[in-house]
Order: sequence, then structure tokens, then C-alpha cells
Amino acid sequence: MDEQPVQLLKETRVPIAATRKHGKRVDYEYERNGTASIFMFTEPLSGFRQATARKRRTKEDWAVEVAQLLDTRYADCHQVIVVLDNLNTHTKGAFYEAFEPDRARAYIKRIKFCYTPKHGSWLNVAECELSCLTSQCLSDRRIGELTELQTEIAVWSEKTNAKQRGVDWQFRIENARVKLKRLYPKIKA
Repeated sequence: MDEQPVQLLKETRVPIAATRKHGKRVDYEYERNGTASIFMFTEPLSGFRQATARKRRTKEDWAVEVAQLLDTRYADCHQVIVVLDNLNTHTKGAFYEAFEPDRARAYIKRIKFCYTPKHGSWLNVAECELSCLTSQCLSDRRIGELTELQTEIAVWSEKTNAKQRGVDWQFRIENARVKLKRLYPKIKA
């Protein structure tokens, strides 16, 4: 799972529709309407992804998003492994801020947290999916309301899931030594 902030931008003037002689014309001026946070959950092998948007990115928001998946998609799973970064909101304590202690503990018992390294860049599949979402759904568009953002990313998720586009992540050590040669120490004989 990963998160991404996004600006909500409203049009200040109605765009002029495209004609045969001119493309659609949009005024460069816009009105900033706050921010939102996109939460991306993905299963690389099955081709599933779920993108949702919330007004904020708090501990409680994160816990509610994870709990929603545990209650629906993973309701029958005894344990779920969540790969995530070391953000200050991604803690077991977040569940206690969002839910009653018994319910929070029940969620925590079902989750195995797998954190990315603190002092290193670790590309993960959720970051790649956020990049796809941004380029395929959000770029070159102005979305001014949270509800509109939620609708648009839900449609993107549904269409992408319908394609069952999995991720075949095969970057082996041998490939890394060739592709990232500049990062490995040079040994002199």
C-alpha cells in the first residue's frame, strides 16, 4: 500500500468546447480547492488494486482504509501481509485511535506489517500503480471536488481490475549487478 497527496483544482471559467478548427480551450487560471490523499492498495499477482481518496491522511484515515479491506476483500483471511512505508501514520496505534480496543486488537492480530527500509529507496508496486493512476486518470485534468476525485479513481480501479493486469516483478540479483553496476563497489585484484 502507498499514499499520494493530490491538489483539488477548480475551473474558474467554463472551458470552450472543441470545434473542427480549434481544440478544446481551457483558461490557465484555476482555483485551488484544498488537497486530498489517495490510498492505493494492490495485489501484484492477482491484478487487484483499490484506490480511494480521503480529505486527509491521518492515522485514523489510514486505519479505516485498512479495516475496510479486512472486512470485505480479506474477511475470510486469517492473516494479511501489508507491505508499506515507514510513515508516521502507519502504526498499530492508529487502529486504537480509530476503533474500540477489542476491535483494534482483532485487526492488528490479522495483519503482518512488512515495512520498507527507513534509509533507502525501495520501489514498490503500489508506487508504480499510483504512477499509472496519475498518468492514466489524473494528469492534464482539473478535479475540484473530493467526490469527483473519488468517482474518477473508482472508475479507473474498476476498469484496470477488469483487465486483470498483474505485475510480473522479476528483478534478480544477477540483473541488478548489470543494470546497477555503477552502485556496486569496484574490486581491484
